[in-house]
Amino acid sequence: MLTPRDQQIIQAHAAFICQVVEFARNPDARSQFEELLQSAKENGWHALARALRRIAAGNSDLSGIAHLDEEDRVIAEAVLRGLHNPATLPDPEKKPDATLAAPGLASMIHAAATGNMQALVLIGQMAEQMSKVGGDMARIAGAIRPMINGERDPAVLARGMDTRGQQLLHNILEELEKL
Repeated sequence: MLTPRDQQIIQAHAAFICQVVEFARNPDARSQFEELLQSAKENGWHALARALRRIAAGNSDLSGIAHLDEEDRVIAEAVLRGLHNPATLPDPEKKPDATLAAPGLASMIHAAATGNMQALVLIGQMAEQMSKVGGDMARIAGAIRPMINGERDPAVLARGMDTRGQQLLHNILEELEKL
């Protein structure tokens, strides 16, 4: 059973996961597969690219692959499942569910605030991706560092956000309160 956080990671990377599976299943797409892995490496996913290359070669044991962080592991496992059963692949057209985002973001913010370096790196990467989306996602990304540092005042954190952004922020703050 996938956790809400795992589901959010998979949905956020659905297009990539589906491409990896498609290219790995098709021997004629080897050059496209290598280009995709090269792009992943250029974006800092060195360990994930190695894992995906091993998976495409038929090795389904991820335990032998060092340095897979949680996000990489979730993506690699989704690729493995997709290769064995394409019905498990995420829909790349589906938008991530904001109700799943709040608990996942809150748990990563909480972990980063308590000194978990892996969570700090992961939330930093997510914030960078959110910033590129723009709008309220960029504003939520801008509120992450203050929340890690303990800020909980919605008036301070929600500056410039529309109703949907404020609701997501409110949900994150509620989840942080539970933690």
